[in-house]
Amino acid sequence: MNQNSIASLMRRDVCSVGADDTMQTVESKMVARGLSWVPVVDESGAALGVISSLDLLRFHADGKDAAKVCAWQICTYRPISVPPDASLSEVARLMVEAGIHHVVVSDGSAIKGVVSSLDFVKTFKD
Repeated sequence: MNQNSIASLMRRDVCSVGADDTMQTVESKMVARGLSWVPVVDESGAALGVISSLDLLRFHADGKDAAKVCAWQICTYRPISVPPDASLSEVARLMVEAGIHHVVVSDGSAIKGVVSSLDFVKTFKD
């Protein structure tokens, strides 16, 4: 694996939620796994969008019923997706220019991994 590619940084153990999962289910998964965001996928496993902890805060601030609202209703559609061989600098530039904190690493429509801005920061901890 190329140490300059996003594949060297991505997390492969991806927890995703279905478009029709209730927000109750989404939040339970995120809390149980300690996640700040999850990809929302369609029936084939392709990423439709993402739900972040900020989306959850807004959702709760609006006072909506978590048992009645589905993931597709609040997710940010069309997440930024990059191929596994994209360079770290290319992905970092893309994230900064788009003002986003999360990217999905895909090969075609198949999710191979996920990367957050925190993953980039962790590379400097030593």
